[in-house]
Amino acid sequence: MHDYRGTTPGSPSDMATNEKPARGPSAELGQAAERGEHWWPVALAIAAVVGLHVALAPRYRLHPSWLVVAIPVVLLVALIVGDPGRIDRQRLWLRIVTGIMIALITLANLYAAIRLVVDILTNNKVFANNPGGLLAVGGVVWATNVIAFALWYWDYVAAGWVPRFVDYLSLAFWTATAFSPTDISAVRPWAKLLMMLQAAASLSLATLVIARAINIL
Repeated sequence: MHDYRGTTPGSPSDMATNEKPARGPSAELGQAAERGEHWWPVALAIAAVVGLHVALAPRYRLHPSWLVVAIPVVLLVALIVGDPGRIDRQRLWLRIVTGIMIALITLANLYAAIRLVVDILTNNKVFANNPGGLLAVGGVVWATNVIAFALWYWDYVAAGWVPRFVDYLSLAFWTATAFSPTDISAVRPWAKLLMMLQAAASLSLATLVIARAINIL
Protein backbone atom coordinates (compact mmCIF):
# COMPACT_ATOMS: atom_id res chain seq x y z
CA MET A 1 0.00 0.00 0.00
CA HIS A 2 1.36 3.40 -0.92
CA ASP A 3 2.05 5.89 1.83
CA TYR A 4 0.23 9.06 0.80
CA ARG A 5 0.09 12.32 2.71
CA GLY A 6 -1.82 15.21 1.18
CA THR A 7 -1.20 18.83 2.04
CA THR A 8 -3.58 20.71 4.25
CA PRO A 9 -5.55 23.51 2.51
CA GLY A 10 -4.03 26.84 3.43
CA SER A 11 -0.60 25.45 4.23
CA PRO A 12 2.50 27.11 2.75
CA SER A 13 3.01 24.36 0.21
CA ASP A 14 -0.61 24.60 -0.87
CA MET A 15 -0.51 28.37 -1.31
CA ALA A 16 2.80 28.22 -3.13
CA THR A 17 1.54 25.84 -5.77
CA ASN A 18 -1.94 27.36 -5.87
CA GLU A 19 -3.32 23.89 -6.54
CA LYS A 20 -6.04 21.95 -4.81
CA PRO A 21 -4.81 19.08 -2.64
CA ALA A 22 -4.91 15.71 -4.34
CA ARG A 23 -7.47 13.24 -3.12
CA GLY A 24 -5.75 10.35 -1.39
CA PRO A 25 -6.79 6.69 -1.44
CA SER A 26 -8.38 6.98 2.00
CA ALA A 27 -10.72 9.74 0.81
CA GLU A 28 -11.67 7.75 -2.29
CA LEU A 29 -12.36 4.62 -0.24
CA GLY A 30 -14.47 6.61 2.20
CA GLN A 31 -16.57 8.09 -0.56
CA ALA A 32 -16.98 4.67 -2.20
CA ALA A 33 -18.21 3.26 1.11
CA GLU A 34 -20.67 6.11 1.54
CA ARG A 35 -22.11 5.48 -1.93
CA GLY A 36 -22.68 1.81 -1.17
CA GLU A 37 -23.10 -0.91 -3.76
CA HIS A 38 -26.03 -1.64 -6.02
CA TRP A 39 -28.69 -4.15 -5.02
CA TRP A 40 -28.61 -6.17 -8.23
CA PRO A 41 -25.66 -8.52 -7.39
CA VAL A 42 -27.30 -9.55 -4.12
CA ALA A 43 -30.77 -9.79 -5.68
CA LEU A 44 -29.39 -11.91 -8.51
CA ALA A 45 -27.66 -14.24 -6.04
CA ILE A 46 -30.87 -14.67 -4.03
CA ALA A 47 -32.88 -15.32 -7.18
CA ALA A 48 -30.31 -17.94 -8.24
CA VAL A 49 -30.52 -19.68 -4.87
CA VAL A 50 -34.33 -19.77 -4.99
CA GLY A 51 -34.24 -21.12 -8.55
CA LEU A 52 -31.72 -23.81 -7.65
CA HIS A 53 -33.80 -24.96 -4.68
CA VAL A 54 -36.96 -25.15 -6.80
CA ALA A 55 -35.03 -27.18 -9.40
CA LEU A 56 -34.28 -29.90 -6.84
CA ALA A 57 -36.36 -33.06 -6.68
CA PRO A 58 -39.31 -32.73 -4.24
CA ARG A 59 -37.66 -35.00 -1.64
CA TYR A 60 -34.81 -32.50 -1.26
CA ARG A 61 -36.97 -29.38 -0.92
CA LEU A 62 -38.53 -27.82 2.14
CA HIS A 63 -42.32 -28.01 2.16
CA PRO A 64 -44.46 -26.23 1.33
CA SER A 65 -41.99 -25.34 -1.40
CA TRP A 66 -43.74 -22.09 -2.28
CA LEU A 67 -42.63 -20.64 1.07
CA VAL A 68 -38.98 -20.97 0.06
CA VAL A 69 -39.80 -18.84 -2.97
CA ALA A 70 -42.23 -16.37 -1.43
CA ILE A 71 -40.43 -15.51 1.80
CA PRO A 72 -37.02 -14.56 0.29
CA VAL A 73 -38.74 -12.55 -2.44
CA VAL A 74 -40.90 -10.65 0.07
CA LEU A 75 -37.93 -10.01 2.36
CA LEU A 76 -35.78 -8.86 -0.56
CA VAL A 77 -38.49 -6.44 -1.71
CA ALA A 78 -38.74 -5.11 1.87
CA LEU A 79 -34.97 -4.55 1.95
CA ILE A 80 -34.93 -2.73 -1.38
CA VAL A 81 -37.88 -0.53 -0.34
CA GLY A 82 -36.26 0.18 3.03
CA ASP A 83 -32.91 1.02 1.43
CA PRO A 84 -33.59 2.03 -2.19
CA GLY A 85 -30.93 2.80 -4.73
CA ARG A 86 -27.57 1.86 -3.30
CA ILE A 87 -27.07 -0.13 -0.10
CA ASP A 88 -25.94 2.67 2.19
CA ARG A 89 -28.26 2.76 5.18
CA GLN A 90 -27.24 1.32 8.54
CA ARG A 91 -30.46 0.31 10.28
CA LEU A 92 -31.02 -2.51 12.74
CA TRP A 93 -34.20 -3.80 11.12
CA LEU A 94 -32.47 -4.02 7.74
CA ARG A 95 -29.73 -6.15 9.28
CA ILE A 96 -32.31 -8.37 11.02
CA VAL A 97 -34.36 -8.90 7.85
CA THR A 98 -31.19 -9.68 5.89
CA GLY A 99 -30.14 -12.21 8.52
CA ILE A 100 -33.54 -13.91 8.47
CA MET A 101 -33.45 -14.20 4.68
CA ILE A 102 -29.95 -15.67 4.62
CA ALA A 103 -30.81 -18.03 7.48
CA LEU A 104 -33.82 -19.35 5.53
CA ILE A 105 -31.66 -19.96 2.46
CA THR A 106 -29.05 -21.73 4.59
CA LEU A 107 -31.69 -23.85 6.35
CA ALA A 108 -33.26 -24.95 3.06
CA ASN A 109 -29.90 -25.95 1.65
CA LEU A 110 -28.88 -27.67 4.87
CA TYR A 111 -32.06 -29.76 4.67
CA ALA A 112 -31.25 -30.76 1.09
CA ALA A 113 -27.64 -31.59 1.97
CA ILE A 114 -28.58 -33.73 4.99
CA ARG A 115 -31.26 -35.55 3.00
CA LEU A 116 -28.80 -36.27 0.21
CA VAL A 117 -26.11 -37.53 2.60
CA VAL A 118 -28.62 -39.77 4.38
CA ASP A 119 -29.79 -41.20 1.06
CA ILE A 120 -26.23 -41.95 -0.01
CA LEU A 121 -25.33 -43.63 3.28
CA THR A 122 -28.51 -45.64 3.84
CA ASN A 123 -30.04 -46.37 0.43
CA ASN A 124 -27.94 -48.25 -2.11
CA LYS A 125 -30.70 -47.94 -4.71
CA VAL A 126 -30.82 -44.15 -4.75
CA PHE A 127 -29.66 -42.89 -8.13
CA ALA A 128 -28.62 -46.48 -8.90
CA ASN A 129 -29.25 -45.98 -12.60
CA ASN A 130 -28.80 -42.23 -12.69
CA PRO A 131 -25.31 -41.09 -11.64
CA GLY A 132 -25.85 -37.87 -13.59
CA GLY A 133 -28.86 -37.07 -11.44
CA LEU A 134 -26.78 -37.62 -8.31
CA LEU A 135 -24.08 -35.28 -9.55
CA ALA A 136 -26.74 -32.71 -10.51
CA VAL A 137 -28.29 -32.71 -7.03
CA GLY A 138 -24.86 -32.54 -5.43
CA GLY A 139 -23.90 -29.67 -7.73
CA VAL A 140 -27.03 -27.70 -6.85
CA VAL A 141 -26.43 -28.16 -3.13
CA TRP A 142 -22.77 -27.20 -3.53
CA ALA A 143 -23.56 -24.07 -5.58
CA THR A 144 -26.24 -22.99 -3.12
CA ASN A 145 -23.77 -23.53 -0.29
CA VAL A 146 -21.30 -21.16 -1.98
CA ILE A 147 -23.91 -18.44 -2.48
CA ALA A 148 -25.35 -18.81 1.02
CA PHE A 149 -21.96 -18.40 2.68
CA ALA A 150 -21.14 -15.51 0.35
CA LEU A 151 -24.26 -13.78 1.68
CA TRP A 152 -23.17 -14.44 5.28
CA TYR A 153 -19.70 -13.02 4.63
CA TRP A 154 -21.23 -10.02 2.88
CA ASP A 155 -23.79 -9.27 5.64
CA TYR A 156 -21.46 -9.30 8.62
CA VAL A 157 -18.97 -6.56 7.83
CA ALA A 158 -18.16 -3.29 9.50
CA ALA A 159 -19.78 -0.06 8.39
CA GLY A 160 -17.71 1.76 5.82
CA TRP A 161 -16.19 -1.41 4.38
CA VAL A 162 -15.50 -0.99 0.68
CA PRO A 163 -15.41 -4.49 -0.95
CA ARG A 164 -18.60 -5.53 -2.74
CA PHE A 165 -20.68 -8.70 -2.84
CA VAL A 166 -18.59 -10.20 -5.63
CA ASP A 167 -15.56 -10.14 -3.28
CA TYR A 168 -17.39 -12.26 -0.74
CA LEU A 169 -18.75 -14.54 -3.45
CA SER A 170 -15.16 -15.13 -4.55
CA LEU A 171 -14.16 -15.87 -0.95
CA ALA A 172 -17.00 -18.38 -0.57
CA PHE A 173 -16.15 -20.07 -3.90
CA TRP A 174 -12.47 -20.54 -3.14
CA THR A 175 -13.23 -21.75 0.37
CA ALA A 176 -15.55 -24.38 -1.11
CA THR A 177 -13.05 -25.51 -3.78
CA ALA A 178 -9.61 -25.10 -2.22
CA PHE A 179 -10.94 -25.74 1.33
CA SER A 180 -8.73 -22.90 2.54
CA PRO A 181 -8.30 -19.14 2.12
CA THR A 182 -6.36 -18.12 -0.97
CA ASP A 183 -5.48 -14.43 -1.24
CA ILE A 184 -7.74 -13.52 1.69
CA SER A 185 -7.11 -14.30 5.35
CA ALA A 186 -9.87 -14.24 7.92
CA VAL A 187 -9.18 -12.03 10.92
CA ARG A 188 -12.36 -12.04 12.96
CA PRO A 189 -13.23 -15.25 14.87
CA TRP A 190 -16.71 -15.47 13.32
CA ALA A 191 -15.19 -15.33 9.83
CA LYS A 192 -12.73 -18.10 10.65
CA LEU A 193 -15.53 -20.27 12.02
CA LEU A 194 -17.72 -19.64 8.97
CA MET A 195 -14.88 -20.59 6.62
CA MET A 196 -14.15 -23.75 8.61
CA LEU A 197 -17.82 -24.73 8.55
CA GLN A 198 -18.15 -24.09 4.82
CA ALA A 199 -14.96 -25.99 3.95
CA ALA A 200 -16.03 -28.97 6.09
CA ALA A 201 -19.49 -29.07 4.52
CA SER A 202 -18.13 -28.80 0.97
CA LEU A 203 -15.48 -31.46 1.57
CA SER A 204 -17.97 -33.90 3.09
CA LEU A 205 -20.54 -33.36 0.35
CA ALA A 206 -18.04 -33.58 -2.50
CA THR A 207 -16.44 -36.74 -1.10
CA LEU A 208 -19.73 -38.58 -0.63
CA VAL A 209 -21.31 -37.52 -3.93
CA ILE A 210 -18.24 -38.25 -6.05
CA ALA A 211 -17.57 -41.57 -4.31
CA ARG A 212 -21.18 -42.68 -4.78
CA ALA A 213 -21.20 -41.61 -8.43
CA ILE A 214 -18.00 -43.55 -9.12
CA ASN A 215 -19.46 -46.60 -7.36
CA ILE A 216 -22.57 -46.44 -9.57
CA LEU A 217 -20.48 -46.12 -12.70
